[in-house]
Amino acid sequence: MKNQLSFLAVAWLLLLNACTTVPTSAPVVPDKPAASAVPRVAAPPVTVLKPADWNALTGWMDDDILPALDAFLQSCAVLRNQPLWQETCSQADTMRGQDSATLRQFFESRFVPHQVLNSDGSGDGLITGYYEPLLKGSRKQSKRYRFPLYTTPDELLVIDLGEVYPELKNMRLRGRLQGRKVVPYYSRSEIERNPVSLQGKELLWVDDAIDLFFLQIQGSGRVELENGEIVRIGYSDQNGHPYKSVGRLLVERGELPLEKASMQGIKAWGQKNPARLNELLQQNSSFVFFRELPAGVPGPLGSLGVPLTAGRSLAIDPRSVPQGAPVFLATTWPNTDKRLHRLMVAQDTGGAIKGSVRADFFWGFGPEAGDQAGKMRQSGRMWVLMPTGYVSQIQTQ
Repeated sequence: MKNQLSFLAVAWLLLLNACTTVPTSAPVVPDKPAASAVPRVAAPPVTVLKPADWNALTGWMDDDILPALDAFLQSCAVLRNQPLWQETCSQADTMRGQDSATLRQFFESRFVPHQVLNSDGSGDGLITGYYEPLLKGSRKQSKRYRFPLYTTPDELLVIDLGEVYPELKNMRLRGRLQGRKVVPYYSRSEIERNPVSLQGKELLWVDDAIDLFFLQIQGSGRVELENGEIVRIGYSDQNGHPYKSVGRLLVERGELPLEKASMQGIKAWGQKNPARLNELLQQNSSFVFFRELPAGVPGPLGSLGVPLTAGRSLAIDPRSVPQGAPVFLATTWPNTDKRLHRLMVAQDTGGAIKGSVRADFFWGFGPEAGDQAGKMRQSGRMWVLMPTGYVSQIQTQ
């Protein structure tokens, strides 16, 4: 009976088309990870991680790991409540102000590197980038500011299937009530063609439709108001529809070569084809809702619930890599063969970040960060640094 119910639950999931899982091949421009209100940090399946020696981490001795320590200490605000991480986080607190050699010794003595492997045993995967954009906006609608950012609608239902069926962990349904039935929430095209369902949920208004579209992909950003005030906004929720890459669609249509299917290339296409822009953007049914963040927040909040650190925070698939853990990343700078080998911290997730060796590199705020993020589509390898007690703990389960 349980298997039958599980099958029905999966069937319902597919029927609603509201599972948060998105194929890894979906985006050319990566989907920004979505923050959750209550982060869950769990150890990944044993089969995904393979213990390794420190000398396997090419470039480990060359990285300045002080910024990574600062980012990891942000993670410890959440991790220190878990037995596996308590002692490690307490020791990390004592490392503030230490030199690079002492910090490296700390990581090598307190952690064991585990290479992240794909299901076929390979170690290479896709590394993309994201950033925090700046938009021009207003708290009031006007002829110039006519594109709304919405906050989460009251009628949006979020159903965590893992609460009933553990085998469906990390799968959530999003929908709305129609009489006594739960039906899919409105798609992007339905929202934009008939926005009456979201009337009164306008958080801010901005002046550019394509900038707003990419803000939804990034998941967080800043809006400069007419009086110069900067409002920081973050992900609140999503309509439950799967992400579809408009960049890949333009490539399939023969309107952009693959090497130009970046954020910059898509924006340039939109400027040349303004009459066709809405039709293109509506091909991505996914729609993101936002919330205004407190003025004192030092950075955008990732799914772990802590501020992200430019150049050191990484979005990962939490089914393979535990949120909050340090991750040594071996990849290359965008559109180059120049090595980018750096200690990062897994502090975010994303609808399009699916798979073991799959990550999104947070570049920070502003045009330069946006330029790097928009071009980044590199091959890379990853090693998760787990506390020394991790392996023995798994073996006794």
